[in-house]
This record gives sequence, structure tokens and C-alpha cells, in this order.
Amino acid sequence: MSSYNKTLIPEAKQGLNQLKVETAREVGIGDYDSQDKGNLSSRQNGTVGGNMVKKMIADYESKIK
Repeated sequence: MSSYNKTLIPEAKQGLNQLKVETAREVGIGDYDSQDKGNLSSRQNGTVGGNMVKKMIADYESKIK
């Protein structure tokens, strides 16, 4: 069984998890870290992931300017 969600830099895993929890809280999904993600809709999970990507892109863009 292989996973497509592999963290390429293991040291970044904790930071990514923290970003995920913070982003979920911002979009109104409380206690995301301990929730069973299967009980959330695809839209809810996708919103968290999409907003994480937006934050990472904005952070990168602010550093290159």
C-alpha cells in the first residue's frame, strides 16, 4: 500500500499539521486535528487544503519581492 501524501521533508510535518489546524479553525471547522476526516464533507476538507495552498503561495510571494 503506497501513500500519495508523503511529506518530502520530514522536519516540515509538524509545521504542516499546525498550518492545517489553524486553517481549519479560520474556516469554521473547530477541533480539526482530532476529528475523523471521513465525517467531514469533501468540500470541507478541500477548503482546508485549498486555503493552505493559498497561504503557502502568499508566503512564498512575499519572500521573493
